[in-house]
Amino acid sequence: MDIKVDGKAKAMDVFSALDHKKVIIDVWSYNFKKEMEHIMDLVDDYPYIAMDTEFPGIVARPVGPFKNSQDYHYRLLKCNVDLLKIIQMGLCFCDEKGRVPPGGVCVWQFNFRFDLGEDMYARDSIEFLKKSGINFERHAKDGIDVMEFAEVLITSAIVLNDDVKWVTFHSGYDYGYLLRLLTCEKLPENEDDFFELLKTYCPCVYDVRYLMKSCELKGGLNAVANLLGVKRCGPQHQAGSDSLLTQAVFFRLKDLHFNGKLDEIHMNHLYGLGSRKAAVK
Repeated sequence: MDIKVDGKAKAMDVFSALDHKKVIIDVWSYNFKKEMEHIMDLVDDYPYIAMDTEFPGIVARPVGPFKNSQDYHYRLLKCNVDLLKIIQMGLCFCDEKGRVPPGGVCVWQFNFRFDLGEDMYARDSIEFLKKSGINFERHAKDGIDVMEFAEVLITSAIVLNDDVKWVTFHSGYDYGYLLRLLTCEKLPENEDDFFELLKTYCPCVYDVRYLMKSCELKGGLNAVANLLGVKRCGPQHQAGSDSLLTQAVFFRLKDLHFNGKLDEIHMNHLYGLGSRKAAVK
């Protein structure tokens, strides 16, 4: 597919022209290395990476006492990420103007090994993901091994790279699963150490849900996309389509409410987690 994009094109126009069947690549164990080679060739020129994950819900609640509500939310995140496995991760690549690579392919949806017969999950979350089109039989058979994924990702220039800008939406769990995967260890005991670890692997983070506070916008990803006139491309509640929509909303929001430019004060905050002190420490 050829999509012609000139230097003045708006991000909204670029994304609205995409066909999810042609721009989202499903990645399994058998094509993982090949697709990672494509990604590594792109990251220098398309360093804005929107991420979304799908995971098996909430199965545990932390036991207090807690210092405050933020402490509780981090403890909730930690105890579940430490127990559970990631199911999907979507990564969407754009340049600083929201333009996609030539040909239009800009999203890679990584499907991880997950076995309903062996792995822990919340039943309602799994039923929800099944209705969204996730094939758990295939995840058990052809899913990517998380250890192999981590080994390749560490050397890919996607993480540990000051030039990469990460874009997410209400993303504490997304980064929790990413850090768990990269370190092969449980998440840090306290939130400050979590943010320090995140800043090491992902030095520049933009959480769209946090940015919305400055614009007096509320709601979930689909709601704000509708408010901004951004159309979804692909099935809802799959990581590839959600990462693509997150990217489109981010650039639309940046153009409309921030005059196309974000300052450092907007970086490295995650909605619902951490004080400003912890986020920029």
